Amino acid sequence: MPRKNVIKQFIPQSFYHIYNRGLNKTDIFVDEQDYHTFLSYLKTYLLPKDTKTLNQIISNPKSSAKEKDKALKVLRLNNFSSTISLVAYCLMPNHFHFLIYQETDRVIVQFMKSAFTRYVGYFNHRHDRYGPLFESHYKAVVIKSDEQLIYLSRYIHTNPAKSNINQPDSNPLSQPSSYPNYLGTINQKWVRPETVLAYFNNKQKMYQNFIEQQDSDIEEKTYYLLPHLPIQGWS
Repeated sequence: MPRKNVIKQFIPQSFYHIYNRGLNKTDIFVDEQDYHTFLSYLKTYLLPKDTKTLNQIISNPKSSAKEKDKALKVLRLNNFSSTISLVAYCLMPNHFHFLIYQETDRVIVQFMKSAFTRYVGYFNHRHDRYGPLFESHYKAVVIKSDEQLIYLSRYIHTNPAKSNINQPDSNPLSQPSSYPNYLGTINQKWVRPETVLAYFNNKQKMYQNFIEQQDSDIEEKTYYLLPHLPIQGWS
């Protein structure tokens, strides 16, 4: 029997919870460099590609061979700026959560393959290992209501606190998430917090209260609306 949420129903113009963890629960991010590298990959795939500047680097006789090679590699990469929106994310040492909107059918498949094939190659090379990094194929659950969307963003942003590593408003360099984008303390242009913030009148302040209040009723409603979530998160 297929593992739960591995067999996916891909629907255009839909939101998805995408998540996975390391093989045998081992770390997929060892240190700050791993987090930074992965985030840089997301940025490359999700921001519009500046083809004009890249072509100028390639055609400029003053550009070094290294600069031209880097520009060529970026030009060849897939780009998902018009078809994928990353609404929320959290990177934990041994797992990750994404809240993604896809514009067209199955573009998530292409995006995940591009980002994670590249990252696994980097990770294996840097840490002198080989073979799969993740325990299985990533999981994907379609989000079917506004309430699910809002409460899933809360689950993702409180995931570090649930795992007893950091509070959800901690330094994004120590435990990266999209939460600081929602508070306006950082601006990663490839993250789209406005999708969720639009549901809150006072936007940042009301959302912060929603995230940081300790309320058993909210926790109960989260798991009622999103029954696929693990009760205590992954560790």
